[in-house]
Amino acid sequence: MIQPAIRTENIAYAVRDIVVLADEVAKSGKEILYLNIGDPNLFDFEPPKHIIEATYKAMLSNYNGYAPSSGIKEATKAIEGEAHRKGIDNIKDIFVTTGASEAIEICLGALVNEGENVLTPMPGYPIYSAISSKLRAIENPYYLDEENKWMPNIEDIKSKINDKTRAIVLINPNNPTGAIYSLEILKQIADLALRYNLVIFSDEIYDKLLLDGKKHISIASLNKDVSCITFGGLSKNYFVPGFRIGWGIVSGQEQNLRSYIEAINKILRARLSANHPEQYGIKPALESTQIHLVNAIQKLTKRRDLTYSLLNSIPGISCVKPEGAFYAFPRLDTEHADSLFVKQLLQETGVVVVPGSGFGQLPGTRHFRVVFLPNEQILEKAYRGIGEQFAKFKKVIG
Repeated sequence: MIQPAIRTENIAYAVRDIVVLADEVAKSGKEILYLNIGDPNLFDFEPPKHIIEATYKAMLSNYNGYAPSSGIKEATKAIEGEAHRKGIDNIKDIFVTTGASEAIEICLGALVNEGENVLTPMPGYPIYSAISSKLRAIENPYYLDEENKWMPNIEDIKSKINDKTRAIVLINPNNPTGAIYSLEILKQIADLALRYNLVIFSDEIYDKLLLDGKKHISIASLNKDVSCITFGGLSKNYFVPGFRIGWGIVSGQEQNLRSYIEAINKILRARLSANHPEQYGIKPALESTQIHLVNAIQKLTKRRDLTYSLLNSIPGISCVKPEGAFYAFPRLDTEHADSLFVKQLLQETGVVVVPGSGFGQLPGTRHFRVVFLPNEQILEKAYRGIGEQFAKFKKVIG
């Protein structure tokens, strides 16, 4: 028997793993309602036409070979302009990657040695834990405070920093909670990073999907000396996740970052380049009209409000109101595993959600994540199923 590498033992991705069971349930003929994957294109969201046209034109112009390892010049210049609009100065490097996921993996791989650790939010997007596991790094979670609108718990972060800590991960707006971090919290985290010479990985892939008129603050804009990599991309804000186009913006003190930037670029060169023609969609996306967001945010606001209202009307389920992105992370009042409820929910009702354990959560709490991208009719049917199934779950499980 061929033995797999030990580094793969703890790699899990709950968002996709649940689909394996969903496929089995679908074979029985049951209608499946997918509230698990944040792919706007599966629903009634479409990218701006000028992004598609720019990419198509690039293909017809035969920009189909390798691109420069850091990305084509017009793309990196457009990203630089976007960074300045976000208030990010003291930029030291910009690179384009195959989705923000590749940028995250490259930057973690260039920084963290076996046995070191990165402060990672829980709940948080599972790719950080998966990559850390592959690097044989030590998981070092810090917890978001559900009682404070899912803000990072600063005291918990402070208590977790040790001599093996290399970085702090922020996901803002947050996946899976939909939280947007306050100025006060961000300033405190920037101060900690400076004090302990940590790199901040600021995942801002949802920074334009803001509800209720909320404003997004990039942590790199608060202090030009903090070592920060700001991750972004086209996938969520422009509804082209299949393009797999993301980027990283490195900012901070050059002397502190020089060797790290070279390590990042070694990996960028070794993997050749990100998708080439799709990079020609970056400039028109960032520099042209953002009118598509108006309609998208109107729809997301209605669906968020419906989600918040209906989930909180279910006895034993409570939900903090999301302020950004398109996720909610409701809490289950039960002592039993959220994964068991999610499995039974899928088998009995066809509703697909993701267990909170797949994102990490405060020990002793139980949650699940929903994606509120589907239309109101689908959401109402799904939440009705969740309510009915949870009532049965509490009665049968006890």
